[in-house]
Amino acid sequence: MNLLIVESPAKAKTLKKFLGKTYKIEASIGHIKDLPKSKLGIDFENDYEPSYITIRGKGDILSKLKKEAKVADKIYLATDPDREGEAISWHLKNALSVDEKKIFRVTFNQITKDAVKNAIKEARDINMNLVDAQQARRILDRVVGYKISPLLWKKIKKKGLSAGRVQSVALRMICDREEEIENFIPIEYWEVDTDLKTEKGKFNAKLFSIKKDGKIIKMSDKIVNSEKDVDVILKELKKSDFYLQDLQITKKSRKPNPTFTTSTLQQEASKVFGFPTNKTMLLAQQLYEGVDIKGKGNIGLLTYVRTDSTRIANEAFESVKKYLNENFGDKYTPEKVRNYKNKSSAQDAHEGIRPTFTDIAPNDIIDSLSKDQQKIYRLIWQRFVASQMPDAIYETTTAKISVKDYEFRASDTKLVFDGFTKIYEEKQENEEKNAKLPPLEKNQKFEVLKINKHKHFTQPPARYNDASLVKTLEEKGIGRPSTYSSIITTLTARNYIIKEAKVFYSTELGEIINEILTNNFEQIVDIDFTAKMETSLDRIEGGEIFWKEILRDFCPNFEIKVQEAEKNIEEITIEDEKTDVLCDKCESNMVIKFGKFGKFLACPSFPDCKNTKPFLKEIDTSCPICGGKVFIRTSKKGRKFFSCEHNPDDCDFISWNKPTGDNCPKCNSFLVEKGTKKVNIVCSNDKCDFKEELKERSTT
Repeated sequence: MNLLIVESPAKAKTLKKFLGKTYKIEASIGHIKDLPKSKLGIDFENDYEPSYITIRGKGDILSKLKKEAKVADKIYLATDPDREGEAISWHLKNALSVDEKKIFRVTFNQITKDAVKNAIKEARDINMNLVDAQQARRILDRVVGYKISPLLWKKIKKKGLSAGRVQSVALRMICDREEEIENFIPIEYWEVDTDLKTEKGKFNAKLFSIKKDGKIIKMSDKIVNSEKDVDVILKELKKSDFYLQDLQITKKSRKPNPTFTTSTLQQEASKVFGFPTNKTMLLAQQLYEGVDIKGKGNIGLLTYVRTDSTRIANEAFESVKKYLNENFGDKYTPEKVRNYKNKSSAQDAHEGIRPTFTDIAPNDIIDSLSKDQQKIYRLIWQRFVASQMPDAIYETTTAKISVKDYEFRASDTKLVFDGFTKIYEEKQENEEKNAKLPPLEKNQKFEVLKINKHKHFTQPPARYNDASLVKTLEEKGIGRPSTYSSIITTLTARNYIIKEAKVFYSTELGEIINEILTNNFEQIVDIDFTAKMETSLDRIEGGEIFWKEILRDFCPNFEIKVQEAEKNIEEITIEDEKTDVLCDKCESNMVIKFGKFGKFLACPSFPDCKNTKPFLKEIDTSCPICGGKVFIRTSKKGRKFFSCEHNPDDCDFISWNKPTGDNCPKCNSFLVEKGTKKVNIVCSNDKCDFKEELKERSTT
């Protein structure tokens, strides 16, 4: 009997159907050993030697594994195929107390019968370079966390504070962005467009450029900065004729994106579904480890989901080629594999994230997956299949309209060949509307229906959301794809940042922590330093440097900084934010607290008074039914809605959309704001078609 040890029970269940009765499959349920929680666990006097202990609660699991290992002919350690998994296998090998000659390390990128059996045939020893890279990261994180965190507890009288090596850099990025927004001074600028008419139709053209002092200046440079300036332009345009100067027709091809990496999957799931990174990774991990498919049993539907590579295996290409040929025909079938260039920092140890079986289309297993699992599987399946399909071909017609020193442009783009978009179209942000040009001829004169002017203000940089934060962390080399989810989760749990309307804000506590770290531990929150540290860890994995070298370089200087900070940082008291809401039991002014599910109101007299209430944010609009206050509430499924303070007892007002405080001019029902990027004011009465843009538009 052979023993095969994996990390998760779900994976163990999937593997049982492949290996038969000659294998006993057990799960370690993650790490079995780690540094102790109660102390640093690193011997600075003995060249930073770590002291590992059995994790509390894992004693029974380890005892069971030891018992099974003693009677096993061979022991295969099949933990995840990354640094963390290699370290778990190394700890298991040292803890099982059996002859090392019968212990083997196996890795597989997908949980399929062939992949697992081939991995067992190619069993190897523990890769100590991978283990040492993980040890170096773990010890660095432990030193930073266990040295700075007590300092924060001492100087800031607040529970639950921590400072992580990588999370602190992410916090700095969010705080820096908040500072940029606060200091941003908007600049007024104006745009001009015109509604034109021909015998064959109408269209809109935008002012593209102005010729001034012999130079061509583009309107995209935001050169018209006052209404006085734009009125001069409009006055001149009104006296002029609009002619078609040139008509250009160009064909462009658009290539598909590569199959997902961990980072790009997190970004796209955030953009398309609004999923936070931790939810995306949980769902993807479930699909990788295996789900019960009707009529087929447990199947691992995805390849390994922690990867920064876009490479795919030859058999994967052959399977997608066959699928496309059978379902879409020759013109959608590739002759050879599409290879995509990986980023220079990519490890390329695994393939990109793809379905293990291309012929299991999303609709084939819709009854076997949860709704969220369906979304993630469909996204990954479509992206993978599309990545090997032909380019999409577009034809763009651009009309250049000359008016003295002004040039207007209008473009009409048509899809000539859908190519990969037949399967998958990535969500595009800020996509401009198509002008839909009527048939045009060069030197044609147009009838001018209207000339419009639009007032705008330059906008500050956008706050980070899940997608943009992950993208920036990856671009700057902060952390690794597998760590992005935990970074965001930790910052949120510590109340250093909060998430509102899908974007991250730094809290007062987060700002204070960031200021302390920036002023006293500049190296820790330095983006370039953190990125270089990641490169050093990669070099350890590649066998280029000994793992303790980076500890010898970092720790002595860091220890000096900790001692200096101990003297320099003054004690800080952060008061809970008081509200005008009175406690029902003792009539104290309740304060805002942060819990697992966000903000709530608590009595400041705790523990003498343990009264709590939900935190409700009031909007600046009265209830359209009774005139009471309107609060933002959250449904059980986490969806925001608006309701009256007297709901449900004395008023039944409730709305998914924010009320404006005005009534509809057509039917007198209350008006609401609807939309995110483009917000319109619409009637709450479904049978009324009243609608107007929220932003004012000035027309002459």
